[in-house]
Amino acid sequence: MPPHQLPVSSNDFFQTLVENAAEGMLTIDENSDIVYANPAIEDILGYTPDELIGSSKMKIIPERLEPVHAAALKSYVETGNRNINWNGMELPALHKDGHEVPTLISLREHKHDDKQYFTGIIRDISERREREKQLQKQRDRLNEFADILAHDIRNPLSVAQGYTKIAQQEQNMPELEKVSNSLSRIDELIDDILILSKEGQFIGETELVNINNSVRESWNRVETHQATLQIEGDLGDIEADESRFCQILENLIRNAIEHAGKDVTVRIGKISNKDGIYISDDGSGISDSGLSKIFEHGYSTNQKGTGYGLSIVNQIVEGHGWDISVTESNEGGARFEILF
Repeated sequence: MPPHQLPVSSNDFFQTLVENAAEGMLTIDENSDIVYANPAIEDILGYTPDELIGSSKMKIIPERLEPVHAAALKSYVETGNRNINWNGMELPALHKDGHEVPTLISLREHKHDDKQYFTGIIRDISERREREKQLQKQRDRLNEFADILAHDIRNPLSVAQGYTKIAQQEQNMPELEKVSNSLSRIDELIDDILILSKEGQFIGETELVNINNSVRESWNRVETHQATLQIEGDLGDIEADESRFCQILENLIRNAIEHAGKDVTVRIGKISNKDGIYISDDGSGISDSGLSKIFEHGYSTNQKGTGYGLSIVNQIVEGHGWDISVTESNEGGARFEILF
């Protein structure tokens, strides 16, 4: 017997598969009458197959959606135009006890004895919806925390910075410089935490962005001191959220200056034989222990750093669907590689 040949009749084999499928299966004719339901339907909607077969599909459709379902099927039968996504649409179904069940339905059309039928593969997504609700609650709490940072902490912080400047004008005390630096660091921390909590991986509308122009714009937005920028040739274009792409570049440039020194040379070029760019410096590099933690929230080898800059970079990169890694540059410093 050839390896692909079934040991039993095809009809028996496939009938067994359908009857034991974990997903619910429901078949209706062009009049919306249910002609088949598999046993898994009972786990999802509470009805046994016998309770459904022979009845209208409206039996499992919430009343408010009945006109929509009826019109959609009628329109397709008459015109052949699909006005819904057959490969997976989220719709509520009516359980036998009256409550609504969130489901994901995929549709297929087929003919038998010259009659038209539609089979839906039905999955219960109640657990997924519940997880989404919990995640939304967490995001809401995080946004609330961010609002507190932006308002309730920044106000007294601004007052403290103002009085510190007045004190520095009247008193030449090194301690006041330390106070001012600490207040500035708090301000930077608030900025970074707001970005992480409010924006995170969110990517807005994308467009074709010229990388060379973005590099130059980002360089001009950073306090570069005596640092030098070298752009290695034409870096091409990339489909990206331009504002957030520049944020990646700004944070990586700022990271190089903070860790490699104010006279660092930053090189940005294309990665050979790959679709991506590198941002490297000629500083002292990153220790082996630091490589594994470099993108973690709050990790920094610079006492003046917030430890959030590279974490923000990582989130924006992931939000675009890209990859980022870090290694040693040819000059012994750090080299960040972003693959598009």
